[in-house]
Amino acid sequence: MSSPSRFGASLYALLSITFWGVSFVSTKAVLGSLDPFSLLVIRFGIGAIFLLMMVLLFQYPLKIHIKYLPHVLILGVLGVFVHQVIQATALLTIHASDAGWLISFSPVFTVFLSFIFLQEKLTLKKISGITVAVAGVLIITTIGSGQSFSFSLSLGYLLMIVSTLNWAVYSVLLKKLSVPVPSLVLTFYMSTTGFFLTLPFFIRNHGMEQLLSLSPEHWAHLLFLGIFVSAIAYWYWAKALEVMQATQVSVFLYFEPLATLIAAIILLNEKFIASSLFGGLLIIAGVMLVQGRFPFKKHV
Repeated sequence: MSSPSRFGASLYALLSITFWGVSFVSTKAVLGSLDPFSLLVIRFGIGAIFLLMMVLLFQYPLKIHIKYLPHVLILGVLGVFVHQVIQATALLTIHASDAGWLISFSPVFTVFLSFIFLQEKLTLKKISGITVAVAGVLIITTIGSGQSFSFSLSLGYLLMIVSTLNWAVYSVLLKKLSVPVPSLVLTFYMSTTGFFLTLPFFIRNHGMEQLLSLSPEHWAHLLFLGIFVSAIAYWYWAKALEVMQATQVSVFLYFEPLATLIAAIILLNEKFIASSLFGGLLIIAGVMLVQGRFPFKKHV
């Protein structure tokens, strides 16, 4: 299967972001009945089975050269296991909508990584944008969470911020390592890696006993998380990165909070908090400023 066009790549990225945006809501809905590791085992397991069926349907070879196995393991650990464990743990204590806003902070870390490892310059515009985005984060994590305006990050908010850094590293590595296998096959191996890494915790936490208490609504959320979030979204994100640069694809993260906010209000009955919306808009504005998305005109 050939690489998508630029329009197709944009559509893949937008769909991935939409699924990931709603995933915070589905994860939050299930965490009341499952611990984070048990939730992720089921999610990765469903995703791996679905992806294997797709690989067989498209008749892709599952063979991968041994020298690329460390690359696949690194991507699976960072992008799937570590990322999802951090986010699921964070959602035990923070609102799904706030998690959606904070994840859009990821492109700012991409700029820092580029400055440190690629020697890209930190311009005044980028520094200004980072300042605005950080102000947005502080508003969400303080006023939006009912605290006074002071630097008092809870563990949940801190974990979400760490997950944005982790995602920036993953997106850069996914593009940089360039494992020469179809994105569907790569995603299958990554989801399988996540499954086997979380399985020991599932056994230790008596996950099977927790599964017996799940309602049909919980299983619906798990099927969505396994098929659309752990499988299709990661697959589509990799396909988008086949055509577009990591910084270009990261722009679509701006849309993720909107999907989370709408889903959280409809499915979780979360209250609309104006300060969180204002803080989220500041994050998006700051990130757009960092990436030069505001069309400033030079005056003669």
